[in-house]
Amino acid sequence: MKHVSFLLLVVTLLTACAPKGNEWKTDQFLIKISEKGYVTALSDPGSGKNYLSENQPAPLMQIRTGGTFMSPVSCKVDKSGGIITLAFDGNREAKIHIEAKPTHLILKLEEITGADSLDLIVWGPYPTSISEIIGETVGVVRDSVYAIGIQALNLKTLGGYPTEESDIEPSFDLFETNNLIDVADSIKVFYRGQTARKESYGSIIQAYCRNRNKERIISNWAHEYYVAPAFNDGGVIGSSIALFGCKAPEALKTIGEIEIAEGLPHPMIDGEWGKTARSATAAYLIMNFGVKEFEDALDLTKKAGLKYLYLEGPFETWGHFKLNAKQFPENWETMKLMVDRAAEEGIRLGVHTLSNFITTNDPYVTPVPDPRLARVGSSTLTQSIGKEDKTIGIADPKFFNQMKNNTLHSVLIGNELIRYKDVSATAPRVLTACERGAFGTIAAAHEAGADIGKLMDHGYQTFLTNNELSMEMSTRIAEFFNFTGCRQISFDGLEGNWSTGMGEYGRQRFTQNWYDQLKPDLKGQVITDASGPGHYFWHMFTRMNWGEPWYAGFRESQTQYRLLNQLYFQRNLIPAMLGWFRMTPETSIEDIEWLLARSAGFDAGYALVTSLAAVNRNGFSDKILYALQEWERARMAGAFPSEVKKQMQNIKKEFHLEMDGPNNWNLYPYTTWRAEYKPGAGLMTIEINNENPDQPIQFILSTGPGNSATLIRMDIDGGRKIFIPLDLPANHCIKYTGGSYIYLYDSSWQLVGTDQLKQYDVTLTQGKHKLDFEAVFTTTGPKPGIKIELKTAGLPHHL
Repeated sequence: MKHVSFLLLVVTLLTACAPKGNEWKTDQFLIKISEKGYVTALSDPGSGKNYLSENQPAPLMQIRTGGTFMSPVSCKVDKSGGIITLAFDGNREAKIHIEAKPTHLILKLEEITGADSLDLIVWGPYPTSISEIIGETVGVVRDSVYAIGIQALNLKTLGGYPTEESDIEPSFDLFETNNLIDVADSIKVFYRGQTARKESYGSIIQAYCRNRNKERIISNWAHEYYVAPAFNDGGVIGSSIALFGCKAPEALKTIGEIEIAEGLPHPMIDGEWGKTARSATAAYLIMNFGVKEFEDALDLTKKAGLKYLYLEGPFETWGHFKLNAKQFPENWETMKLMVDRAAEEGIRLGVHTLSNFITTNDPYVTPVPDPRLARVGSSTLTQSIGKEDKTIGIADPKFFNQMKNNTLHSVLIGNELIRYKDVSATAPRVLTACERGAFGTIAAAHEAGADIGKLMDHGYQTFLTNNELSMEMSTRIAEFFNFTGCRQISFDGLEGNWSTGMGEYGRQRFTQNWYDQLKPDLKGQVITDASGPGHYFWHMFTRMNWGEPWYAGFRESQTQYRLLNQLYFQRNLIPAMLGWFRMTPETSIEDIEWLLARSAGFDAGYALVTSLAAVNRNGFSDKILYALQEWERARMAGAFPSEVKKQMQNIKKEFHLEMDGPNNWNLYPYTTWRAEYKPGAGLMTIEINNENPDQPIQFILSTGPGNSATLIRMDIDGGRKIFIPLDLPANHCIKYTGGSYIYLYDSSWQLVGTDQLKQYDVTLTQGKHKLDFEAVFTTTGPKPGIKIELKTAGLPHHL
């Protein structure tokens, strides 16, 4: 036994003293690198499990030169200096500084042979066996136990892979299997980016950095030929990433710690990190108003119980961001006074921008156009032209005859903007049917050989910016916020910065510069969202807020898209938002509570677009504003239990919230049946299974344009005939919610008439029933019929 014990001791000592090879360890993560420069382990040191996917190549770093990718052939490690030296074919060596910190591992390219001749470098891709939750934008993959992630540590290091030379992140139609929101498993999900990407064996995480020291002609934003100018940012040298692994529930917390440790943007909202702050998902009101309507807009916001009031379109010009003169007589000064006044009421103002879009009435365009307006490319004049010539000869047509994403058909020669109709198909190549001195510029004569630039534009009838002008415009937006004190912004149209020829890098530079230019005391107070995310931008924005109300009814406009976004937010660790909804005079309290139930179910904020006129015309405005206030107050208080939230994520279910004391509520679930009665249908039968307690059945009967009806009756189980004592004109509805009275409303919910109805006649017991419906149409419109909605209330959840 003594000999056995001695041998065990020797083995133990030898094992403890044995070199560990090329491995680095954080508190919850371990990485190993082989002598050939490949990752051989991405492990959880606690469990010892290696999450590196087997039989998949995992180069620590790749290089691309002349369009050809190269992986390392050998690796040397100087642990004392923290340097990994990778060797590549062609006598190239790359020195990477590596450092292990408690939460993450840092990799930074310090030098590489022939750096200026490289196209780019790629960090990874690093394959993992994790497949459950893929955060394609944030760059984190998770299962129920463990998470592995990558974070770009500077702007020029782009999350993802150089699939496109434009550096515009591709999107993938992948099948979403997490059927959280009652959509079919076969619904395709719009994936945003590929910093993390699902693979058949699990997933990959990846990043890259491009050398931009030379001008390139690329395919960009529907243009086959687009000039990407040279840009000096040090190239691939200095590209840096963080790798980390942690317990799955700690992924968000770990990213926050990396932000602080590495000096990444870490904006705070009300003293808390924006990604976890309660107000990050605050609902808000969107209106257009000026000095005359301002106090009424404030009062409306207070009645709705909201703290953010947002201006949808306050700017007369985009570029210099001059405010509408009628609404804001003293321009930015008027806005500042409004911000200060709103603050007295505990309300914060915000504005909507179109990022680097420039309207044609802005000083960047007229009367003297800025030479930094974005160009697709340039050529020269083949002959001199006078100021009235309508045909312009050009040496090279390739930038000018690309008609996709070419709305304004504009060129710049000197200080003159010119619009053209087309480019001749044969030599000599000329611009035809030219409009001289366009957009208020001055027509002038130009000499042969003069530079002519094809300007990039957008379908919104706007011009865009090159990189330098992008920085100036983002600074201008920051100056607006610094001066006025506005506290919310949406960088809509952020993809406009693809005009720089720098793809995602251009978008990130725009928002980073804005963030850097904010005053320190404001930097941690502005809620930021945008129409496009991006890996590095993830650190700056508070939330994304997709979903527009313009395309269908209140419940139908982009509904599937809004719901799929909730899955996107969850897998990318982003505060949840439902998008914009529009309140019109016709919006019902039922529609509003449908929205509010989804808001509570996903714990997601929303934006309600309306106007003072719409609110004043809606007969249920007071009830709607009260509902907005109480639902938001309950949601922000965390009153809804998780099991109830899951029910409210189902868009087919309806709920009603009532106060039950100062900080308590009763939430009533409804069972709803819907049908449509058509002319000539005779007696229509609706099958009902009432699982709720005995009660009068509630109903709404509504008509559309041109449809009116009389002699409306219902029959429950063939024994109780219920005659509706009101006629139903076109664009009206009859509503009964229990009690002795039934009401007739017009399309704006203004009360038109009332009559009595016996509760006993419409009481529905638990169980299955047949409800027969019949009416006589007196007129019929283009879509004839009566929409029928029936419902009963279940027992309340006490919150």
